Amino acid sequence: MIIDFRSDTVTRPTAGMLEAMMKAGVGDDVFGEDAAVNKLEAFTADMFGMEAGIFCASGTMTNQIAIKCHTQPADEVICETQSHVYQYEGGGIAFNSGCQVKLIDGNRGRITAELIRAAINPDDVHKPPSRLVCLENTSNRGGGSCYDMHELERITELCYHCNLQLHLDGARLFNAMVARNETPLVYGKLFDSISVCLSKSLGAPVGSILLGKKEFIHKARRVRKLLGGGMRQAGYLAAAGLYALQHHITRLSEDHRNAQQIATLLQGQHFVKSVMPVETNIIIFEVNPLYTARQVAEKLKENGVLVYAISPVRVRMVLHLDVTPAMVARTCSVLTGLQLDTV
Repeated sequence: MIIDFRSDTVTRPTAGMLEAMMKAGVGDDVFGEDAAVNKLEAFTADMFGMEAGIFCASGTMTNQIAIKCHTQPADEVICETQSHVYQYEGGGIAFNSGCQVKLIDGNRGRITAELIRAAINPDDVHKPPSRLVCLENTSNRGGGSCYDMHELERITELCYHCNLQLHLDGARLFNAMVARNETPLVYGKLFDSISVCLSKSLGAPVGSILLGKKEFIHKARRVRKLLGGGMRQAGYLAAAGLYALQHHITRLSEDHRNAQQIATLLQGQHFVKSVMPVETNIIIFEVNPLYTARQVAEKLKENGVLVYAISPVRVRMVLHLDVTPAMVARTCSVLTGLQLDTV
């Protein structure tokens, strides 16, 4: 038995999801004629109380489209140092939008209104105009950390008064909502645009939704086309995303409980130096200096447990709907008995 904790992107469609995909009513989405895509976009926009949405192939695409639509070349984008839009999107902010990035060192991937205020450039010909703030909730490299709602409200107010656009990379936003007992409508009131990933914790095979005002999404469709993202009979994929939104949200608390169980056990293991606080479905632990993250990952792989060494000293584990209670128990057994040679 292989137990895969490398990411929550490794899930397979459930039986119910496959059935929904097979029954999808499809058409040419570039012509606006795919019924399943149209339904998914309208359903998600209504869920967040936003005017419109657009279905894209990935969270990277929705983030990059949003940044392009909010900015002009030579603008500056403000984000946290560990944010996905900076760390994992291939330099897309520079390539696609021609923008400069100002990085803020936050707390486990999160930044505050005060930190943002200090990062805003003055009206000075020598400096790029500060135009957009990008937040990530939950934070991937922050160990699945969640923003406090009061802090989000302060950031929204600051951006409004400083004429800054505010985008949310909500790749695992529903994890944050479940953990904090929040609703999509609250988030829809705070952000100018939101990217929601369907292929991570929610378990769909492909896709993300970008949400915003109608004019913004109209512009986003043009940018999606420029990026080669116009899909045809995409309704089979959209049906999977809609099924995930309708059936896979409340079960996220199971992933959170499983993550807590494994994290608690990790804290007592000889090869672990420290474990980041676990709020949702992501576990990040730092290995004892006697070992390396790659060494731990390879030894776990020999025992049928796949993890991701995200740095020379840190290992990430992500819980998802394909991880059963029996797999969690097996993982705990493997971790307890793991034997490593010192480097």
